[in-house]
Amino acid sequence: MIRVLVADDHPIVREGLKQILSDTNDIIIVGEADNGQAVLNFTSKHHCDVVLLDISMPGRDGLEVLRELKQQKPKLPVLILSMYPEEHYAVRVLRGGASGYLTKSSAPDELISAIRKVASGRKYISSTLAERLTYELDRDSDRPVHEVLSDREYQVMHMIATGKSVKEIAEELELSVKTVSTYRARILTKLNMKNNAEIVLYAVQNKLVD
Repeated sequence: MIRVLVADDHPIVREGLKQILSDTNDIIIVGEADNGQAVLNFTSKHHCDVVLLDISMPGRDGLEVLRELKQQKPKLPVLILSMYPEEHYAVRVLRGGASGYLTKSSAPDELISAIRKVASGRKYISSTLAERLTYELDRDSDRPVHEVLSDREYQVMHMIATGKSVKEIAEELELSVKTVSTYRARILTKLNMKNNAEIVLYAVQNKLVD
């Protein structure tokens, strides 16, 4: 039996996932978490075979939780489930130790197959993501400048690029406006940019946003 922890801050998503997995005879949900800290608390006290982790949660987001999980339990498979298309986060999370990446628009059968695969110790990578990974490896010698950003800085940059204000980002990530402003300042410095318009242009040119 594959024991799964479902981590998503939206109750309706968790209910949908439970419904999908209830149709299987080899997968059981042993816990739920609605924020990053709850994920870490659960895995420190209980055993599970796979963590199904939303990348965007309040407080400690999925990227940060993934990093800490890999430090605490390096062999625990983490399957990222996200509303963002693969090209936005997939390569980054796989480099961070995730066992796979699925978008929330994926078919139920694909989710079940992915859980079974990562539970067996393998990676789950879609065909389109495999092509992108090959592309990323080919150009590793000339990596894009946004690779210097930390996971949180990258997340803030992406949100700025989608048109969100510092205040909106702060509310969504449950951070102070001052903290988000600090991240924005670091992003501008690291990318050698002057304002949000340049961030948006860079993100569009590098296909980091739709």
